[in-house]
Amino acid sequence: MIQRRKVIIGALSAAAAATTIGGSASISASAGTTAASAAGREEKASAPPPPLKLSVTPASGAASVSPADPIVVTAENGTLRSVEVSTGGTKVAGSVQADGSWQSTGALAYGKNYKVVATAIDGSGAATVKVSSFATVKPQHVVETTFRANAMSALKKGQAYGAGQPVIIAFSRAVNKAAAEKAIEITTTPAVEGKFYWADGRTVHWRPEKYWTGGTAVTVKVNLLGVKLGSGVYGEKNTSTHFTIGRQLIAITDYKAHQTKVYIDGKLVRTMKCSLGKGGSATGSQGQHISYWTTGGPHVVLSKERMHTMSSASYGITDPNNPNYYAPEDIEYCTRITYSGEFLHAAPWNHSLGRANLSHGCVNLSVSDAKWVYANFLIGDVVDIRRSPREMEVWNGVADWTIPYDKYGD
Repeated sequence: MIQRRKVIIGALSAAAAATTIGGSASISASAGTTAASAAGREEKASAPPPPLKLSVTPASGAASVSPADPIVVTAENGTLRSVEVSTGGTKVAGSVQADGSWQSTGALAYGKNYKVVATAIDGSGAATVKVSSFATVKPQHVVETTFRANAMSALKKGQAYGAGQPVIIAFSRAVNKAAAEKAIEITTTPAVEGKFYWADGRTVHWRPEKYWTGGTAVTVKVNLLGVKLGSGVYGEKNTSTHFTIGRQLIAITDYKAHQTKVYIDGKLVRTMKCSLGKGGSATGSQGQHISYWTTGGPHVVLSKERMHTMSSASYGITDPNNPNYYAPEDIEYCTRITYSGEFLHAAPWNHSLGRANLSHGCVNLSVSDAKWVYANFLIGDVVDIRRSPREMEVWNGVADWTIPYDKYGD
């Protein structure tokens, strides 16, 4: 037992000695490791930071750049400190984006030379400056756009229009239709689908399949800046407008019943006796054909005039001996529905309202009814004349609704 205890004690002593040595050895190894780590850190600290890469788009020397394209400056492995873009004495505004890049916010112009001076610092604090320049495209012609209610009047931003009012965009010269349509953005609330129809090479219409619902909000954007619209032809600038549909008013005039019924949002609100074109035709002083039938089909209100001077000379009858001749006369409460001169108007001389068609083509109404129409109708309201033997010509007003939707735009 004693011998065994000695062995144990001896073993403990040996272990203690080993621990001390080993401890010293262990400390020495740790110190070596620490020294190696420090050397690694020193080596790492002395390693150069990744190179700063300062980039500018468009590239320096670029020509025919679209003014719609933004200028973008990025600093890879660094931080932007300043960006200045100028042409002549004019500076271009811009701002830093969420990703740290800089992007121009001010519009560029056609045919200008732009200079970009960008400064950035790398991880060590060293600054790099990059100077770049480019030129925007120089068009032979620029195209302006206007918004029309019809060929007689401009569309007024924010105004209420009738349920038959199409979007009408007029260009200052003929354009590539596909490119122009692609640049047009139309949004409505509630949302509806629609189609384009080109009245000519410079005027495009857009309408939904059915008349607008009352209260619809319409926003139109034409994003033409930088858009090529033909050989050497570009859009001048981006434009926009908006309007609303006040309520859905549809007036239905029956040629044979001699009545005009007015519906607002589907509800009949007024029935009016009327007298339409007497029919037949004549030859004007310049040899032109003159029809006395009121044109049929859905018309759209073009304008309203408290007083309008009418005479037979306005459509070609100038000979006082002609039975269809009549001298100039001021007519009250005139609501125009065609460019050729068809109106809904007061006709106190016509004693056949509701019984016979005796006019030269207008829709004759009593003074009270014509006054009501003048007061309540909006530009763009629909006047649908039914059972007329003469169709409305597509050029003779806003005749969009005379074209079936599946044919519209063809």
